[in-house]
Amino acid sequence: MFSWLDKPMELSTFLNMALGGVVVLAFILGVVTYTIYFERKIIGWMQWRIGPNRVGPLGLFQTIADVLKLLIKEDVIPAKADRNVFMIAPIIAFFPSFMVLAIIPFSATHIFTAASNVGVLYYIALSAMSILGVVLGGWASNNKYSLIGGMRSAAQMISYEVPLAMSMLGVVLLAGSLNLVEIVEQQKDFPYVWYIVPQALGFVIFIISAIAELNRTPFDLPEAESELVGGYFTEYTGFRFAFYMLAEYVYVFAMSALGTTLFLGGWEGPFLPGWLWFAIKVSAFIFFFFWVRATMPRIRTDQLLVFSWKVLIPLSLLNLVLTAVLKYLI
Repeated sequence: MFSWLDKPMELSTFLNMALGGVVVLAFILGVVTYTIYFERKIIGWMQWRIGPNRVGPLGLFQTIADVLKLLIKEDVIPAKADRNVFMIAPIIAFFPSFMVLAIIPFSATHIFTAASNVGVLYYIALSAMSILGVVLGGWASNNKYSLIGGMRSAAQMISYEVPLAMSMLGVVLLAGSLNLVEIVEQQKDFPYVWYIVPQALGFVIFIISAIAELNRTPFDLPEAESELVGGYFTEYTGFRFAFYMLAEYVYVFAMSALGTTLFLGGWEGPFLPGWLWFAIKVSAFIFFFFWVRATMPRIRTDQLLVFSWKVLIPLSLLNLVLTAVLKYLI
């Protein structure tokens, strides 16, 4: 029913694709809901607090209550804001975060996603579009804190997009493919180790760049509360604010899924079903992001940019050279 890749575009095929998209969206909304819950719980435990525990058993319905609260809040648009751009910016930020999931192979069958031959390029191109929603939202708000937050985000995303893409290029060189499904299958045949071993340097660069791309601590400068109130979404309320938050957490999942696919063998693993292995590896990535947020202090803007251009990018070039030598030897 869902194997539409080799079929012509007919009405039934289109309806199956639309149904697949709805299923993936519902799945992601559930994942995001309980990712937020576990983030608050994990950080609470690390800081000797209980975390959410009042709404539902063990506080499991707290995030749902928070979302409902956001949806019924008044949608305030500042009088001097650029109304049309202000309204559409959160949507521009959210849609690419959902579209990148189209090429993530959740399991060996990946019935809801496409095994695109340019999957890596697709992810890089789509994820870079989210910055437009952030910058436009900051500019259209007609607020100095929002504008500074948007400009910081643009500088940060551009600076760290380069080492992120170059760390992925090392994996592409080893696998000889841009197809994420083939990259997972190649790791099964590579001398019996996942690419995290021969690409250890690339993996470290990927993790650091991913944290910066996600605007998470210690790189959460675009929304630094103590400096910019809320950064680029200072003036947003209600469901438009929820769009920005949703985009952030969908990207946390998408980046974790991409890292799992590129460096940890995707769905590959002994004894357990492939989808369960994939879920375990993605959960480990997400836990690491929460752990860093709970333990690291925020760094300055100039330190952030210097670290990317003077440290990460040269290391990325070195990693590419080492990968080329390894590829020649094996």
